Amino acid sequence: MKIRIKDVLYEIRTFFIPYLVVLTVCFIIKSIYSREEIYFAVNSHNYPWADAIAPYLTDLGNFWTVVVLTAILSFFNYGKAFLLVAINAITAIVAQIVKHIFDAPRPMLYFKDQLVHIHFIKGVDMLSLHSFPSGHTVTAFSTAVLITYWCKNKLWGLPLLLLAIAVGYSRMYLSEHFFEDVTAGSVIGAITTVFLIGWLAGKDFLKSPKWNRGLINKNSL
Repeated sequence: MKIRIKDVLYEIRTFFIPYLVVLTVCFIIKSIYSREEIYFAVNSHNYPWADAIAPYLTDLGNFWTVVVLTAILSFFNYGKAFLLVAINAITAIVAQIVKHIFDAPRPMLYFKDQLVHIHFIKGVDMLSLHSFPSGHTVTAFSTAVLITYWCKNKLWGLPLLLLAIAVGYSRMYLSEHFFEDVTAGSVIGAITTVFLIGWLAGKDFLKSPKWNRGLINKNSL
């Protein structure tokens, strides 16, 4: 049975409505300030404690985080584990396709003549190409939308949104991406996941008893 998109949006309303507000603010910021102005505004506000936290925070948008969450979910519900890895795999593929279409330079390459003026964090592997969009942000928003959809207490949508935003900001803080990369990544992650939930979550095989159990739990979450 196909799930209607409007039903998915209703289930994630505590995430999606605030997200639309944030997205509107992002568009306003982009319309007022240039890429360079936004980048250096973020880069100039750096702190030792943030330098220590950012690399770990950004890893929450790493696909290995999805692998770990999928492994945990498989102990309780195979269907949810399948949805998590399948949806994140599809959104990641979409992100990679867009990355290779645009083939945009990352800050390290874009500002190659101004590196002396840029704050970098020691130990962070700096990349040069495929900046647009931010894949970590895609993963963070995709996962946050899906978990919000599952949560019985929909108030979790707001902290999940804030966490996804923090992952996106960490990509800019680490000088791995630009503002527009992160903004686009959030849109790809959130919107694509909404449609994928509508397409996949209602599949009959996911409603069967064998998919609604896990390694240590015979009942659905």
